[in-house]
Amino acid sequence: MPKKQRDIFQKSAEAPAEFLDRSIATSQKLTAALPSNKLMKKTEDYWHMLGPGLTTGASDDDPSGIATYSQTGAQFGYQFLWLAPWTFPLTAMVQEMCARIGLVTGRGLAGNIRIHFSRRILFTCSIFLFIANAVNIGANMGAMAKASQLLYPQLSFGWMVAGFTALSLGLQIFTSYVRYARYLKWLALVLVAYIFSAILANLNWSDVLSHAFIPSFTPNKESIILLCAILGTTISPYLFFWQTSQEVEEQILQGKTTLKERRLATAPEDIKSMRIDVWSGMFLSNLVMFFIIAVCGGLLFTNGITNIESAAQAAEALRPFAGDYTYFLFAIGIIGTGLLAIPVLAGSSSYALSESFRWRQGLYRPLKQAYAFYGVIIISMLVGLSINFLGIDPIKALIYSAFLNGLVAPIILALIVLISSNKKVMGRWTNSRRTTIIGWGITGIMAFVGIAGIISIVTG
Repeated sequence: MPKKQRDIFQKSAEAPAEFLDRSIATSQKLTAALPSNKLMKKTEDYWHMLGPGLTTGASDDDPSGIATYSQTGAQFGYQFLWLAPWTFPLTAMVQEMCARIGLVTGRGLAGNIRIHFSRRILFTCSIFLFIANAVNIGANMGAMAKASQLLYPQLSFGWMVAGFTALSLGLQIFTSYVRYARYLKWLALVLVAYIFSAILANLNWSDVLSHAFIPSFTPNKESIILLCAILGTTISPYLFFWQTSQEVEEQILQGKTTLKERRLATAPEDIKSMRIDVWSGMFLSNLVMFFIIAVCGGLLFTNGITNIESAAQAAEALRPFAGDYTYFLFAIGIIGTGLLAIPVLAGSSSYALSESFRWRQGLYRPLKQAYAFYGVIIISMLVGLSINFLGIDPIKALIYSAFLNGLVAPIILALIVLISSNKKVMGRWTNSRRTTIIGWGITGIMAFVGIAGIISIVTG
């Protein structure tokens, strides 16, 4: 065949393939331009942006917190509903300061406190944090076991507590950080169970919303104690240490394995993503707080059930009024939030102590590279486990845990504000004047709450 004819034949053969490629490309562009696909893409991008902030916010609603919110609704109805929207920006600003410290300095919170402040203060705070977290771990594991018995009464309480301890330890020690972080992120969605439980409860939503934003407070001993408990479980020290260290873990996951690499100029897009993550996590946390108070206020308080001592008891009390679906959602939520919060509690203690004593630390490290770090996690879990078999009253244990948090929280908050306001430490990412003022305001509120809590415990 002559060359000219051969070329014409080859081009004619290639034309359908080229036409097909162009058609596919055009089709993809048109598909991407559809509104539903744009929404899906934005949703996917938003989900990928979420990380430490989401898991930190979700872990704030641990079974102990659920019990506190349930008691709030049962004892006072809708009176304290306003705390959920009012504390949301406060908690988010605190966690944002913590996250920004981790991003900019490349160190955890305890590491920064060790460098810039008295080590005696740091060691005292870290030890108190360890004790308070261990007590909370014990209470949460007991609540998870009780919730499991709500679903399957034949299960053994002791075996369930031991099983949850083993499961949580196994995930923390033997799971890679990439997989572990993904597990915590998806587990945060269990909080949606509480939103559905409120929807299924058929509440009077006009009455709920009328109490949602206007503060009301009766200055008596019971109200003050409950206010202390709510703020103590919402703005809690373990969240500060976990948030900061998780930002560092994420940097290491991105390949910034040395402190020098992590301390290079922080990009504005990193700060923007962090803020979206943190504010989303704390919004979810406070939204769930709102719905739990609403359900218990609308059903338990109105039916004369005003004393709730555990999350499992709240689920049982709701069943006659809200039905089986709300009962099961509450029980499942207790188990899920416990699985999420217990690693955060144990991990925050380990980050704090490891950075205080300059031990190798980080969930990204295997066990053989960080024996002390994982040792603190193991001891925290075993102390929590033992609380459930030593006949210790879990309610009294939580009261004393809140007492310790009340002592420590204002001190750590003051250090957080000082570090995040220090231009030598934070560079261009220091607090704005508004953030600093609000930060000191939160510190003052928590100091007042801590003093009020001490007085209430001492006076009995």
